[in-house]
Formats: sequence, structure tokens, C-alpha cells
Amino acid sequence: MARLSSVLIAEAIGTFLFFFVGAGAVVLGAHSGDAGGGLVGVALAHGLALAVLVSALGPISGGHLNPAVTLGVWITGRIEAPRAAMYVVAQLAGALAAGLALRMVFPASSWEQVALGTPALDPEISPVSGIVIEALLTVLLLFAVFGTAVDRRAPKIGGLAIGLAVAADILMGGPLTGAAMNPARWFGPAVASGTFSDWYVWWIGPLLGAAIAALVYRYALEEGGEPEVTSATPQG
Repeated sequence: MARLSSVLIAEAIGTFLFFFVGAGAVVLGAHSGDAGGGLVGVALAHGLALAVLVSALGPISGGHLNPAVTLGVWITGRIEAPRAAMYVVAQLAGALAAGLALRMVFPASSWEQVALGTPALDPEISPVSGIVIEALLTVLLLFAVFGTAVDRRAPKIGGLAIGLAVAADILMGGPLTGAAMNPARWFGPAVASGTFSDWYVWWIGPLLGAAIAALVYRYALEEGGEPEVTSATPQG
């Protein structure tokens, strides 16, 4: 098992790089018009970065990079509470560092337009609806995490499915809530830009969705699943 210091460094660095690229794509859109590819570009930036980072850092820390994922893993009994709390602190630190880095590299005229990529509600979406949307998007993400990375029966495809889940969620929910699915994704740019409107949406929604997904997976899917099957042991 990796040393705790290495694990926490991996979570902090991974979260930093994930948000520097993902939120950076949002700021780039404001900086250069549509040069970032619009919604599709933002979705791909988040999804591809996460796929790479989960694959690279998964063997070290599990590649959570998200307090909601850590909560889900804790609910399924795969991480102890003190260790989970340290994961969250590392993730929030990495997120804040990403927000500050984006503030440093982009001119204020660009990042102020989008508050450093801080998720925001569409004017016609209420906070309650925003929480529901974020929760459901996070359920999809957590199912990808459990089904392709956590479960012992999971296909060995690295972070690809997890990155695709994030990209798909952003394509649907990005214009409505920012499709954060991750309290740290809100925290970093929000603190760095001083933008706190409807802050609870991006904490309650993702954490609620993660809890739902974890409970469903633990009690309805995992325990009732078939034994692990490989080509070498067809009976499991």
C-alpha cells in the first residue's frame, strides 16, 4: 500500500490538474471566444483529463479527485473515515490551487466573465432543481466509478468510462448547473474568484447523489452480483 503522504499528494496534484484543465477550458472560452470548442470542448477537457488522471493515479490513491467519490467509497466500506477526511482536505487544497493558478495565468477581463469557471445555475433553474440535477448526474458518475474501477468484477479499462461519464454529464447538465458533480470543482474557482451564489447546490447535490449511488450499489447490485469471472476461471 502506498504511504499516506504519497496518497494525499496524488489526490492534491490530480485534483489540481483536473480542474486546471477543466475549468481552464471554461475560462478559455471567455478569453478567446469559441476557441475552446464551447460546451463540447469543456466536456472533452474535463472528461479526457479525468480519464488520464484516474488511470495514472488510480494505483496510488484510487484517483478519487472528488469528495463525492470519496464519500461513496466510504459508504461502501472501502476507506476508513479518518483517511476519507484527509482525502477531502487534499482534494479541496488541489482545487483551490487550480483556481488560484487560473487566476494568475488568465487576464482578469477573461476569468471575471465566468468567475474562473465556477459552476452556476441557469436563471430559470431553481436551487432545488439544481440539487436534483447535480445529484442525478453524480449517480451516473458514481456508477461508472463503482462498475469500472471499484468492483472486483470491473473491466480493466482504466479511467476511460469515468471520464466519458463526466463528459456526458457536462453535455447534458453543463448549461443548467455547470455539471460539477464534485464539491471541489465548485470550491476551487469559487473561493479564488469570491463567487458564492447558491453554494449549497454543489455540496448537497453531488454528496446526495454519491450516497444514493453507493447505497444502491452496495445493497442492490454488489452483494447480489455473480462471482468474479475471468477467462481462466469461467465458473468464478
